[in-house]
Amino acid sequence: MASVVFENATRIYPGTTKPAVDKLNLTVKDGEFLVLVGPSGCGKSTSLRMLAGLEEIDEGRILIGDRDVTNVAPKDRDIAMVFQSYALYPHMTVAENMGFALKIAGVAKEERDKRVNEAAKLLDLEPYLERKPKALSGGQRQRVAMGRAIVREPQVFLMDEPLSNLDAKLRVATRTQIAALQRRLGITTVYVTHDQVEAMTMGDRVAVLKDGLLQQVDTPRNLYDSPANAFVAGFIGSPAMNLLSAPVSGGKAMLGDLAIDVSASAGATVIVGIRPEGFAPASKGFHVIVEVVEELGADAFVYGKPADSSVKFANAGDEGAQVIVRWDPKNPPKPGETITVSAAANVVHLFNSSTGERIK
Repeated sequence: MASVVFENATRIYPGTTKPAVDKLNLTVKDGEFLVLVGPSGCGKSTSLRMLAGLEEIDEGRILIGDRDVTNVAPKDRDIAMVFQSYALYPHMTVAENMGFALKIAGVAKEERDKRVNEAAKLLDLEPYLERKPKALSGGQRQRVAMGRAIVREPQVFLMDEPLSNLDAKLRVATRTQIAALQRRLGITTVYVTHDQVEAMTMGDRVAVLKDGLLQQVDTPRNLYDSPANAFVAGFIGSPAMNLLSAPVSGGKAMLGDLAIDVSASAGATVIVGIRPEGFAPASKGFHVIVEVVEELGADAFVYGKPADSSVKFANAGDEGAQVIVRWDPKNPPKPGETITVSAAANVVHLFNSSTGERIK
């Protein structure tokens, strides 16, 4: 096992001037499960491929353990990668697929079979060892790809969106299996996903990227409770945090009739962040015109627009933006009604309207 360190790691693709990954400084501890998450094009897969040796590094360096692997060939980095596409050989059985890398490395057949059988037991693949990939479901194929990585006993696992080809129900089941398996094996793992729910439920820590820049790295709980900026606040959490641009008057940000204390340095407007569960029904406060009610059984979510025209969405270009409020599922409002909500001071997040940085 080993730690992984990115030191000012930068990747600029030929023909472009803007780095795909810009001076990434990140340490993954020995045995840690770290998730890289962000929207499409943020640089998360590029970062993983730089670590794997599949992308060149234009500046900075990468270390695995105490060894600088910046210019080391992928096969000599002691890593194992699990891809989105499974990449199984169709003409080989499950056992042959799992043991192929060991065969190429010259590992004796007895040792090879032992490792394949141990991995198959871990992954509940023992009944399928003699089958070909075409006779397996998507989830079983993904487990074979995992098994192929496990038998190599690498220092680091790299996983690039391994669950994105699975249906929703199977994805939920498989992500808990992968997280439990990683904790049992204790192998340092870097996992890439665009799905923030996946990131929050799997990672010991989560690193959020945007436009090639690391925005914040922390535990899922701390990312949720203390986002460093408005981007992280809006990206982490499902449904997303409400981010509203509110005018400031007399040291208070005004969401309709809901007054929120702000510091004197906040400026003329401030971004107010409140999660859907942070709102509570009230007789006086912030008025929301109901457009849609999503009834989920144990929960209900109200989607609507601010009734007060002075309250705008923080991202002015987001035409489809809505205010989201978690509501009592036994007594949901009807579309067209206006609801009134308030929010306690301890659930309100404030961000600078020009930089997006968190206001302490």
